[in-house]
Amino acid sequence: MTEINENPVVDYGPLALLIGDWEGDKGLDVAPEPAGREENPYSETLSFTAIGNAVNAGTQKLAVLRYQQIVRRKADGEIFHDETGYWMWDADNATLMHSLAIPRAVCVLAGGSWPTADNSADRVVLSVAAKLDDPDWGIIQSPFMRDHARTLEFRHEIVVEKDQLTYRETTLLDIYGKTFEHTDGNELTRC
Repeated sequence: MTEINENPVVDYGPLALLIGDWEGDKGLDVAPEPAGREENPYSETLSFTAIGNAVNAGTQKLAVLRYQQIVRRKADGEIFHDETGYWMWDADNATLMHSLAIPRAVCVLAGGSWPTADNSADRVVLSVAAKLDDPDWGIIQSPFMRDHARTLEFRHEIVVEKDQLTYRETTLLDIYGKTFEHTDGNELTRC
């Protein structure tokens, strides 16, 4: 069982700059369609909540943020993406982890090492990735998604500089008989 320690003295490391609420309206979703691709401009809210340390098997200590991302099409204001998950920091191994679930029956556990270059107290770059069948950083999907819109890879990079957050996320899909890079990117400001 994992213990959650809500001790206020938690080393969130490179995740510390994420904590809080963010809004952005410069998003662009490039998604697959049977005849090619579609582009959807969007706005979103992204909330990161500090929840403390998680201790695994009595030895691994992770600093954990829970997040929720709500994305709305600019054309009609409808929500077309709702994602929830966790960002975790393993300071002892300088490892970032990002677990997420979307209500399309797809879950991802992405990871990456955190380099110290190009980062400072005011700026941080976070990069994680996962691949289908990777023994460490993998992708789980329902039988329907595996057979009709299989996720092969996931890459996510976030840059936080003071009160600005930009990201680019790419999901490589096998859909409509072809391989497609589904991309999302946005610029957000801390609320």
